[in-house]
Amino acid sequence: MQLRNVFNNIVYPITKLTRGFCHIAKEAYDKKPAPLQEGERGQLASEINKMGKEIAEKQAELNRQKYEYQNLFENVPCLITVHDREFKLIKYNREFADKFAPKPGEYCYSAYKGRDEKCENCPTEKTFQDGKPHFSEGTGISKDGTVTHWMVRTSPIKNSSGEIVAAIEMNLDVTPYKQLEYKLKRSEEKYRAIFNNIPNPVFVLDFDTLEILDCNHRVNAVYGYTAHEIISRSFMDFFHSDEDNEVRAKEISSKTTIHQAKHRDKTGRMIYVDIWISPSEYPEKKVLLVTTSDITERLETEHQLIQAGKMATLGEMATGVAHELNQPLSVIKTASSFIIKKIRKNEKIEDKHLSSMLFKVDSNVDRASNIITHMRQFARKSDMDMEKVQINEVLENSFEIFSQQLKIRGIRLVWLPEDSLPRIMADPSRLEQVFINLLVNARDAIEQKWEKQGYNTTDDEIKIQTKSEGDRAIVEVSDTGTGISETISEKLFEPFFTTKEVGKGTGLGLSISYGIIKKCRGDITVESIIGGGATFIISFPIPEH
Repeated sequence: MQLRNVFNNIVYPITKLTRGFCHIAKEAYDKKPAPLQEGERGQLASEINKMGKEIAEKQAELNRQKYEYQNLFENVPCLITVHDREFKLIKYNREFADKFAPKPGEYCYSAYKGRDEKCENCPTEKTFQDGKPHFSEGTGISKDGTVTHWMVRTSPIKNSSGEIVAAIEMNLDVTPYKQLEYKLKRSEEKYRAIFNNIPNPVFVLDFDTLEILDCNHRVNAVYGYTAHEIISRSFMDFFHSDEDNEVRAKEISSKTTIHQAKHRDKTGRMIYVDIWISPSEYPEKKVLLVTTSDITERLETEHQLIQAGKMATLGEMATGVAHELNQPLSVIKTASSFIIKKIRKNEKIEDKHLSSMLFKVDSNVDRASNIITHMRQFARKSDMDMEKVQINEVLENSFEIFSQQLKIRGIRLVWLPEDSLPRIMADPSRLEQVFINLLVNARDAIEQKWEKQGYNTTDDEIKIQTKSEGDRAIVEVSDTGTGISETISEKLFEPFFTTKEVGKGTGLGLSISYGIIKKCRGDITVESIIGGGATFIISFPIPEH
């Protein structure tokens, strides 16, 4: 009886309590010990049950957090690995496994880069050494054989005693950005190569100050300066002292082209350049892209061609000029012979006759002198100087020295000027050359017609007419010659193209005339009917002021 009481009151309750502790130890929180009703034993069982419930709740929260962090570790969109002190992989996330297919216990340098030994600049090693986070960049081969780039960040993992037992390494895959960076670099290299191999000098200028920010290699070939010597200098330093820098600076900021500007190279030699300007963007900065073209040799060649054209025209005019000079010389010869004859006979010359003859001699000397001066001015070399000119005056000068050519050949000259014709901007000397070339061509066209017909007609003429239409001044030079076919008119202004026989034309006249007219901002066209003559129409803009 006493033994039963011991079992019921002591052994059995203790056994049930022990079983309850075992359930808690095994995390079987839903299983509870049978309730004990008597005294302190019942209260003890109640406390055990309460403790089990609280432990169950905390364990559930720990399990939830464990799952959450495990889920984050596995699914975070970057590469995460945990290394021991021997650089072996303790743990890694799904992203790393998918990217590199590592083997359990594999060394990190083998898994990442296929290396047989530790990397020289290892951030994980530095973390083990000083216990601090470290940063670096890495490159490796993924399991599909492609090159992978990443940004590396390491951090220490410590135990409860504060000892570093492992290191965590987080890598962000930056392969797409590296590929873009590589493409950008290649693109920059390509365009830099293009920039440097453009056959003309190219400058990048600050939009406001015109400071040179960059330039290509061609600058050295044309100007003699290296990039180091001119970067940070003002582009205006290139302009020759003859130029108005203030005006040129405004033109660079407002225009797209500047023609025949005067520049200086490193030696101080003056060169002529055409300038093209284009606004652009340059690393978050508003700039001007300026391209120059050295036209010095071209201008020299043009001047030589123009001079050759002038000399050819003078050759064409030789007969007429000789006749023009022969008249005043004949008058001078007659007067001087008369005076010499009287002197030899010791005869007196009446004052009024002597005065009259000397006056004729003087006036004809002036006439001959004017002809020679005009020819010398026409023949001399000169730069093109633009000024306001009256077209009618230039035309009068042109046919003044050419009119005898036409009279000798029996060709009428019809002159129909507009008296109130506005002035235009041009070079009078060059313009005179244009009009003389047109008169020579008109004369030759009429003579070609005579050769084809086998006889000369008396109704052939060259007509010069000037007029204004709107904002243009017009000059029309017409002839009654052979006319020009449509096929030929398309080539008429090409250099060295001529319809004349070999030895009778250089093919320079109309080409040079076309260039001169264009430089005066004018236009030239031709209208013609075969057998009905031709009309050259030249128009010039009338300046507003």
